[in-house]
Amino acid sequence: MSTKLVTGHLVLAALILPLLACTACEKSPKAETSPTNPSDTTPAVVPVADGPVDTTPLPNVDVSKLDPDKQKLFYKLVGTLSSPCGKAHSLRTSFTTDQSCRRAPFAVRYVEMLLGDDAGEDDVIKAYTAKYKPSGPTQKFDVSKAPHAGPEDAPIRFVEFFDYGCPHCKAFKPMMDQVLKDESGKVVTYYLMFPLEQLHHDSRSAAAAVLAANAQGKFEQMHEMLFDRAPAHDHASVSGYAKDLGLDMAKFEKDYDAMNAQVTADEKQGETANVDSTPTLYFNDRKYDGPFAVKYLEAWIEEELAVNR
Repeated sequence: MSTKLVTGHLVLAALILPLLACTACEKSPKAETSPTNPSDTTPAVVPVADGPVDTTPLPNVDVSKLDPDKQKLFYKLVGTLSSPCGKAHSLRTSFTTDQSCRRAPFAVRYVEMLLGDDAGEDDVIKAYTAKYKPSGPTQKFDVSKAPHAGPEDAPIRFVEFFDYGCPHCKAFKPMMDQVLKDESGKVVTYYLMFPLEQLHHDSRSAAAAVLAANAQGKFEQMHEMLFDRAPAHDHASVSGYAKDLGLDMAKFEKDYDAMNAQVTADEKQGETANVDSTPTLYFNDRKYDGPFAVKYLEAWIEEELAVNR
């Protein structure tokens, strides 16, 4: 499997299988490269002696919904995946004996969820490694001018790079909307523009239009309209949407022209962070490499709130 496929996004819950399929709008094909630091991509596993898998049930962990083969794989994985807290022992050991590792119960649940969605052993290891042994740096983005949903002081911060012409961004929108509703008060999402003009000719026009609408307090309405009416995003079309929303058209047109600079600034932030597809999501300053489905996003949120309370 290529690096691009391994790191590609999941957008629709129905596309969780295979878990690491690439379902994003790609800016350009990525060349295969060798990692500069092999430890960055080493699977998060610990060596164990050959022998029968320890299937001793974990306290308060119900795996009865998994079929017998998946249950055996579950116990194999919790015995071989490394501690989610960076300890030199297995996930099972962290869960059963290391009370200081507050991530362990969530990590066990993550493995069970992935197996329940028919992820194979290699896919679970890759997903677990991406979550608990992240190789990329944290990213601080300037979101001072970005439209956002949710309170700015929320403990969980998402930053989404997206393109209104990208069908995968459109598919992801209701998922993020649901997360914002379910986790109201706990989450803020900032929206940064990343128009893939070589794929979607008028995506820059859409980005300028939503920023111009945001200047009149109508981001949410224009955001919805641009996805609903994609790919009709040329200047005449977005001006029509502005009229439908009752915007001050003189101000809208002036802002529409002026917002090109902000769109370019958002693009540059993404390029600096090596964003090359949409949607690309950051979770508390780290790239989100989990499945793009509501239950996984909310599981990550629940874990982060619990371990940092």
